[in-house]
Amino acid sequence: MSKPLNILLIGDIFGEPGRRATLGLLPRLRAEHELDLVIANVENAAGGFGVTPAIAEGLLRSGADVLTSGNHVWDKKEIIPFIGKENLLLRPANYPSGAPGVGSIVVKAGAHKVAVLNLQGRAFLPTIDCPFQVADIEVPRLRQETAVIIVDMHAEATAEKQAMGWYLDGKVSAVLGTHTHVQTADGRIFPGGTAYMTDVGMTGPVDSVIGIDKEIAIQRFVTQMPMRFEAAKGPAVLHGALVSVEPESGRAVAIKPLRVPFE
Repeated sequence: MSKPLNILLIGDIFGEPGRRATLGLLPRLRAEHELDLVIANVENAAGGFGVTPAIAEGLLRSGADVLTSGNHVWDKKEIIPFIGKENLLLRPANYPSGAPGVGSIVVKAGAHKVAVLNLQGRAFLPTIDCPFQVADIEVPRLRQETAVIIVDMHAEATAEKQAMGWYLDGKVSAVLGTHTHVQTADGRIFPGGTAYMTDVGMTGPVDSVIGIDKEIAIQRFVTQMPMRFEAAKGPAVLHGALVSVEPESGRAVAIKPLRVPFE
């Protein structure tokens, strides 16, 4: 039997501090954890809102293998033509038909193949197509190519993420949550062999309110007045989840959170 594949999902890269931490830490993390595949959620990579072609290209050149996203993927309009031709940048698969880009991809990880599926929840987020029904279509199709399937479940509601984890238990290798920017302590392997974590956390500024300048965020809550959010500056931290998967069966054998500071 082949040795397990080590796969890292980096949680929402937020602004310049998040990009700096990712680019600075990835070479060391790839070597230290013998990573076979790196997935990074980039929907907040451009100043906290969206991603640009230049940022996406830079991350792909610097060690990320697949980029996932979520509800902020369209915030920078220049990404629309780019995502239509760069399949390594995913948008949620449950956007209605006609949306540019793709929601899943199969890539090589050494001698093996890994599928990455990007889904978006609907609770407290824009109402798009049902992620559960789309998973029913996408997962069997992807399993025709590989047993190793990693799902980025980008959602606000904890319950919706947990429901997706149980729904796909035994059908995919991992269901890893993004979007809420706070790493949860519930990483586990479900009975069917699917690794699960409600949120892998945010890669971005430490002294912030989920990435936003803390003073601006506080004033928004105190005054309830509209104001322009800005990404915080300063020291950063990389958050993510490291999953080890048997390549033949697709079953996860380990999951652990990563939290790596970067000055």
